[in-house]
Amino acid sequence: MRIGLLTDTHIPWVGKELPREVMDALQDVDLILHAGDIYSHAVLDQLEEVAPVLAALGDDDYPSSDSRVREKHVVSISGFVLWMLHEGPPLNGSTYWLPRWLNNRVLPGEKYLKPNIIISGHEHRTVLERTDGMLQINSGSATYLGYKKGLGTVGILDLNPGAANIEIVDLKDSEKNLQYQFCL
Repeated sequence: MRIGLLTDTHIPWVGKELPREVMDALQDVDLILHAGDIYSHAVLDQLEEVAPVLAALGDDDYPSSDSRVREKHVVSISGFVLWMLHEGPPLNGSTYWLPRWLNNRVLPGEKYLKPNIIISGHEHRTVLERTDGMLQINSGSATYLGYKKGLGTVGILDLNPGAANIEIVDLKDSEKNLQYQFCL
């Protein structure tokens, strides 16, 4: 399965709608995961022109009745368990803090499924980090990377049984794209 990843779009604050480059980069995906700070749910409608969308509630988003938006999504695809939420775990390989962070993110009534991949946003920078057998992905921001208005980055996650390939797409300069492979 091919999944488009984006976060921190901040529309309409940084622009009236998603730039065409974002939509072009996501053209061939089967699912889109937006890791929060959406601002306007019209962004989700625009993305649904390409593929089904799930979104995390960002710290700047208002709760709503939109069924696409939750505090956390847990999705199982091709043998991988993905968690998507806006604020990700501590970085830099913290094997001490990561289990505590995971336990604190289990919602009431939710069955605990340990993630293989954690998708988050919030930091406005790209992160690909492997810690304790889990891959943490932050695709940056499509429109506000490094807290600067303009084209930024999105992610493309290809999931196949036992292997995940991630590409961070630089919307301004494809020569700067990052690629990473993660195996179970």
